[in-house]
Amino acid sequence: MKRSVLLSVWLLFITFSAFAQDASVTIEKKVITLKEVVVRSNLNVQAFIKRVENDTTFYKAFRNLRVLGYSSLNDVRMMDKKGQIKASLSSKTKQQVNHGCRWMQVLEEQTTGDLYDNKRQFNYYTPELYASLFFTRDTICGETNIVTGNSFTTQGKGGMEKHKEQLKMLFFNPGKRIPGIPFIGNKIALFDDKVAARYDFQVDMDAFKGEMCYVFKITPRTDLTDDEKNEIVINELTTWFRIDTWEIVARTYDLSYKAGVYDFDVHMQAEMTKVGDYLVPKVLHYNGTWNVIFKKRERTVFTATLFDFEL
Repeated sequence: MKRSVLLSVWLLFITFSAFAQDASVTIEKKVITLKEVVVRSNLNVQAFIKRVENDTTFYKAFRNLRVLGYSSLNDVRMMDKKGQIKASLSSKTKQQVNHGCRWMQVLEEQTTGDLYDNKRQFNYYTPELYASLFFTRDTICGETNIVTGNSFTTQGKGGMEKHKEQLKMLFFNPGKRIPGIPFIGNKIALFDDKVAARYDFQVDMDAFKGEMCYVFKITPRTDLTDDEKNEIVINELTTWFRIDTWEIVARTYDLSYKAGVYDFDVHMQAEMTKVGDYLVPKVLHYNGTWNVIFKKRERTVFTATLFDFEL
């Protein structure tokens, strides 16, 4: 009897241990580590990874800003090499939407340093890129929040317009190839077999500000050779997904690269919220430095805080 009870307890222990361990699955040549809690959640991993790879909800959340009214607090700071502010913008803006058109009101604004030139154009590239995402100079009509058919392209674009498009590709479609960026265009294609082989993929479950989420994290493998480390651009990409809908709750980026003629080290975080049926960005934070040969280095910290959405 005692031997039978001991055997039962031992079998129960073995069974529990088997389910209380992380697991690995291979999907399209990518090895995915599933944390213990995910193993027990019966997540359809293959469908989840495919959804992550082809996700459009993040991009659509920003396109939703084209059809909604909202207010925004804008804090942009240009820093010197000692970490002191040399130019800044602090403003409150409100976007109005009516009859298929949108326009922006500047309710408050304070600037310091040489943020603008005498024609009120930005003296720095990073604030100009910020403005392209959140500021509207004129009334714009006929826009939609439709994602299908609105793919990014750099064809026929040059200068700042090309850089804006490349930034949008990197921000909205992380893990996809970006044409036209010397030396790194293919190195950020995280889901391509050759690039994926340098990274660890992990699915976990954790709370983000009180909401339980699936967490998908991509980081470089720890056993890379020096030559392989030189191929790394994305140091970490972490996304929190709502468990029931797989909508993105938040995403963080950590990117850096040195290519001789340019270098950058950038950290970004985006938080999302729901307004009715619309997924929209709530907070976008950026802290980064970059330098291109023959241009002055830019060190920038900015935060966009969006609120008072109107359907």
